[in-house]
Amino acid sequence: MSQEKVLKILVNLGLSQLEAKVYILLAKRGPTKAKDAAKALNISKQRVYPILKNLQSKGIVDSTLEYPARFSAVQFEKVLDSFLKAKMEQVRRIQQNRDEILSDWQSISIAESDSSSAKFTVIEGRFHVYSKIQQMIQDTRENLSFVATVPALARADQFGLFDAAFNHPLKSKIRFRFLSELSSQNADAMKALLKKIPKANFTIEGKTPDLGLKLCPRMVIRDEAETMFFIDPKEGEFAGKQDDVCLWTNCKSLVRGFSAMFEDLWRNAMDIEKKIVEIETGKPTPTMHIISDAKTAHKKYREALQVAKEEIIVTTSSKGLVDYWKDTHLLKQLVERGVSVKIMAPIVSENMEAAQQLLQFCEVRHVPPGYLGTTIIDGKHLFQFKSPPPDQEKPEAISHFENTFHTNDIEYIEKTRNMLNNIWKTAYVPSAVTLAAITKMNESTVDSLSKLETRELNRIVGLSINQEKSLGQLTEKTLLNKIVNAQRIPVKDLSKDIVRLYGSAGQAAIHPPDNFNLPHLLFQFLHMNKKSSFGAEDAMIISSRLETPTGYSYLPAVFVTDNPEAVDFWKTTFRGFPFEQILVKKDELLLQIQHNTLFAGWTIPIPLSPKPYILPPSCILIEGYGNVKAVRFIAYNPSGTWVINELNRFEAFVTFMHPSSKYTGPGTDGYFGREYFSATYPPSTS
Repeated sequence: MSQEKVLKILVNLGLSQLEAKVYILLAKRGPTKAKDAAKALNISKQRVYPILKNLQSKGIVDSTLEYPARFSAVQFEKVLDSFLKAKMEQVRRIQQNRDEILSDWQSISIAESDSSSAKFTVIEGRFHVYSKIQQMIQDTRENLSFVATVPALARADQFGLFDAAFNHPLKSKIRFRFLSELSSQNADAMKALLKKIPKANFTIEGKTPDLGLKLCPRMVIRDEAETMFFIDPKEGEFAGKQDDVCLWTNCKSLVRGFSAMFEDLWRNAMDIEKKIVEIETGKPTPTMHIISDAKTAHKKYREALQVAKEEIIVTTSSKGLVDYWKDTHLLKQLVERGVSVKIMAPIVSENMEAAQQLLQFCEVRHVPPGYLGTTIIDGKHLFQFKSPPPDQEKPEAISHFENTFHTNDIEYIEKTRNMLNNIWKTAYVPSAVTLAAITKMNESTVDSLSKLETRELNRIVGLSINQEKSLGQLTEKTLLNKIVNAQRIPVKDLSKDIVRLYGSAGQAAIHPPDNFNLPHLLFQFLHMNKKSSFGAEDAMIISSRLETPTGYSYLPAVFVTDNPEAVDFWKTTFRGFPFEQILVKKDELLLQIQHNTLFAGWTIPIPLSPKPYILPPSCILIEGYGNVKAVRFIAYNPSGTWVINELNRFEAFVTFMHPSSKYTGPGTDGYFGREYFSATYPPSTS
């Protein structure tokens, strides 16, 4: 009777009858394989897996990383508290019966869950996300660190997260810290939040990246035991969306890595209350001022450049780099006088030529987008620009110089210079080898780049890729309709049947720092949906740049998939490639799509053949930008199979996160295929 009562409670909280039965079974048995749970409940495995995934997304079931995975129930008290917060309108009624509910629950024989294994889980929806964060706050014993925007902090307050921290029984011993980007637009909102903080027995520290540094994604870190971070669309996109998506993990190497990244940002940030005072007064120090008139600011900037004697350090936008290229006469004069010129900007296809031309006489490095435009001249002058250069090509288009910040405060400039030098260390010289050159997906690009001595890197060994125009014109709408209207067609015979994959895809070229002991890497990601021939699947192909008898080339190094039903297909497809093929568990490899962003993360070390390189647990963020382009090409494999690939593709910014080394740096470039379709034909077909 007690178990039936608990079952009814879980259903009233929003679980289906079968979800509640699965949860109670896991609580009674402890860590259990999916097939054993299906057998115990007398249902098919096909029904159990979606239920387990749904319970995981709600944060009430965990899974281990071994294969096959074992699933375990989160402690009932935590599940109950989570639902109480997620369904605010039911809180009063449930709290009145909480003791009775727990009493009934205690009468059930409950096995201990295995909470020590590393896991990687997606949590969707604001109620579930903020309920999970509240649980993390309640579990905190020493440190809680978080990175958030001011609107996100205000939303967290609405969900009761601040109250959870204020009322924590160990609040006087816990160190609460947050990083947030502060501006004149959100300073009042931040002040309102700070006023709510109790003055007694509670301390919370806040800082802001005052020098134009880009914060890492929104995240929460608890006691170096667990972390969760958000996948956000770019600022200004998809405003008002309610579908927050959060990635949670307790993988120790990733948690420690992200903790170290937070500490680096914290050390170089400014106290948030001091920043508020500076914003309100408009005068950070007597030697700092804003030049509101664009012409005056532009004139002062040019004069300071012309008298430079030692060093110029610049961070700018992708368009800003083109502007410096157009002003090469001045830059060449400076370099000839012995002035060191360092320019950092996002390198994309539109400014690749400008970057290569500038490299002939000064230093240029590739950084992710988002850094505030900054120039330091001889350690004596600092200029910061709020707006990127306009699209206009006219020399007089200097509107972005309006409200230019300028200072000659030596202490402030030195601090900023140290920041920029740290960014410089993690950036690298832009490679002339784009993904288009590597994969031959754009023959005109390959031809133009051959002049830049990229012949040794213009293909992956063993793979032949050609654009195919004989199949008719491909449009964005055509491919989108094909994926929306697709029906799953299972494969019975790999030697005869066509394998169809539907979903999203991404590519990224990464150049790790030398001290990582890793080669240059080319990543290919496939996020397939359930309409694909083998059902839903996440897969990753990594190629290494290694020396071959004909020079340096990209060699396929490893193939990773989380779908056991697809293993035979991939073995057949990649027969002839000398690389490892690894089957991982669902929690060990995660590909997540959010709008025009692809997140890829893995929680296990990945061996790269044929040389003994090890890629540690890491993450890659691929952020699509610009206009979509429908692309079709055919790939021919050494096994004789051939593949028609179709993508609605964006160019993309790439960020490589290597937590164990406290490293976050940009990739050379990437593609994001928002819609992806492929058809693999066996060798017997023409």
